[in-house]
Amino acid sequence: MKKLLICFFLGLSGCIAVQPTTRERKDILIADFEGETYGEWKVTGEAFGAGPAEGTLPDQMQVSGFEGKGLVNTYFNGDDTTGTLTSPEFEIQRKYINFLIGGGQYPGEACINLLSDGKVVRTATGPNDRPGGSEQLDWSSWDVSNLAGKMAQIQIVDQRTGGWGHINIDHIVQSDKGIEEGETSREMVFEKRYLNLPVKNGARKRIMKVIVDGQAVREFEIELADDEADFWAFMDISRFKGKKATIEVDPVGRGSKGLIAIVQADSIEGGEDLYKEKLRPQFHFSSRRGWNNDSNGLVFYKGEYHLFYQHNPYGWNWGNMHWGHAVSKDLVHWKELDDAICPDELGTIFSGSAVVDERNTAGFQTGSEKPIVCIYTSAGGTSAMSKGQPFTQSIAYSNDRGRTWTKCEGNPVVGHIRGGNRDPKVIWHEPTGQWVMVLYIEDSVMTFLTSKDLKSWERQSDIKSYHECPELFELPVDGDKSNMRWILYGGSGDYLIGQFDGKEFKKQTESISFQRGNCFYASQTFNNIPEGDGRRIQIAWGRVAMPGMPFNQQMLFPVELTLRTTDEGIRMFAEPVREIETIHGERHTWKAKSLRPGGNLLSGIEGELFHIRAEFRPAGAADFGFVIRGEPVVYNVEKKEISCKGKSAELRPMNGKIRLEILVDRTSIELFGNDGRVYMPIGTILPDDNRTLELFSNDGSTGIESLELYELRSAWK
Repeated sequence: MKKLLICFFLGLSGCIAVQPTTRERKDILIADFEGETYGEWKVTGEAFGAGPAEGTLPDQMQVSGFEGKGLVNTYFNGDDTTGTLTSPEFEIQRKYINFLIGGGQYPGEACINLLSDGKVVRTATGPNDRPGGSEQLDWSSWDVSNLAGKMAQIQIVDQRTGGWGHINIDHIVQSDKGIEEGETSREMVFEKRYLNLPVKNGARKRIMKVIVDGQAVREFEIELADDEADFWAFMDISRFKGKKATIEVDPVGRGSKGLIAIVQADSIEGGEDLYKEKLRPQFHFSSRRGWNNDSNGLVFYKGEYHLFYQHNPYGWNWGNMHWGHAVSKDLVHWKELDDAICPDELGTIFSGSAVVDERNTAGFQTGSEKPIVCIYTSAGGTSAMSKGQPFTQSIAYSNDRGRTWTKCEGNPVVGHIRGGNRDPKVIWHEPTGQWVMVLYIEDSVMTFLTSKDLKSWERQSDIKSYHECPELFELPVDGDKSNMRWILYGGSGDYLIGQFDGKEFKKQTESISFQRGNCFYASQTFNNIPEGDGRRIQIAWGRVAMPGMPFNQQMLFPVELTLRTTDEGIRMFAEPVREIETIHGERHTWKAKSLRPGGNLLSGIEGELFHIRAEFRPAGAADFGFVIRGEPVVYNVEKKEISCKGKSAELRPMNGKIRLEILVDRTSIELFGNDGRVYMPIGTILPDDNRTLELFSNDGSTGIESLELYELRSAWK
């Protein structure tokens, strides 16, 4: 009997050795897409190409998160190709099928399916269905335990065209262990000023909510870093001090440290380098953290210039639009405040304008301060919170000089008109005693609306003109206030000159080009500049990428706009505002010099930041100009043309002379020709290891009437 028992246990032991427990069974690889072709998988259509992609395809955002070298990527030849990829049959032998997935979020159109008996029994999509997004692949799982022993196929489908009309798949395995998700919520009591959030560029965008007293006080998308952060974004939580808060985030992958890494502090993580970063513009505005684009809500009130701007506080790329906010007393030294307007159930916050309601027409005033009122686009379907609502126009107001903001209970104040109606520019029209809004609606059409109280608007007229970001203002011709003209322009800055009666714009010119640079877009001018000043001051978005930085993009330097008579007719001129002189440093001057080939008056002068004013008399040279930290600025005498970094503009001598004014920052060279007749802002990252200047003349001499060069101080010191 004892021998039989021993044999029984030995036999059982042998069975255990030969037949592992479920926990010990190895994963079964279905496909890793590491070959040159798809092997026995069946391909239809064109979207899948001849074989697996090796990462990112042409014109695609960077694809990340896949394993090895290959993956399925149906962006082959763009988003308009379609097709299917179907595996051979296999037996379901494990509890789960795990895979990496990214791309579009279009069930049935851009997806991965599990087929059994010819029917779809499981399906999954990527995370993206709106502009922005991420091409990162993340793990996903199907529980297939109830299908054990059945035969099945994997089918990858791309029948979607247009934005995000593709799917990315990699490393499909059968496993007895599903994909574990990390913690998705965390509670804390807010005790510090900032909530610091780790960001990883290219990570999957996840919705994060900050809930206080049962209400989501912030809801936004963030590329939350699962491990090491590229940079730290921040949220000012001082207004919630002492409150218990819950931070919720969309499901994260196994092992993610993103949620637990979030930390409170009285300082910004990495803030010791704030404004000292390698590519930080030194006298152009850029946000402390995250992305910025269009200038918004430019308004002057009680000694402060208010600059609002399109802002993604939680990411390096466009998206997740808020209104950032900064103030300045001199247009050069800016103080960034907390974000003024955050996304809500009507959508993210797109571009718009701001006014001072001196007459309290809206009834918002509660104290001695006049209300500042922001008019902006609620961007409907671009927001994860908005559930696909259309674009509408809303308002928010401040009774404390722009430090805190209240959204109007009656929002939106202008319902959806048609198309992507957006970017309201509002002014007070004194002759008719009413507010006027010019609003982009679609297909280069602007519409004009009027209101007595900023809350009820009546549509008046349309004009075929420009694309998005409209601007409307009045200027005197040659400084003569008895000869006023109206300017209407759009995102590019190209403009019409005409007359405006408060309801209809009647153009007197065809479209005129305003600027000749490579980075200008979406500018706006300040409302409410005091009569004693009287300038029309413009700030534009400077489209300059800042790779490797915790911020991205900048504003161009403020310019004063004037209308002047030229040999081509009335034209708008742009010159840097005089406040640039507040950061003038050491001055170098020359007069009545002859510049010959091989000579360089600027030899020995080195630095990062410069303001140059020069007047030349072209003589025998073929061309002349500057080399600024390695970047040529060239005037061609025969063509009568100024050029820099592939951009050029006609610049004819005036009284036999050429005037140039140049502003040089770390990431831009802004050129002004003949007192602003030519405006050419150039975005370029100047090399850190080249701080030299050269003034040259080729194939002959050039007369220098005067040359004035200032080394500039940083506005952040």
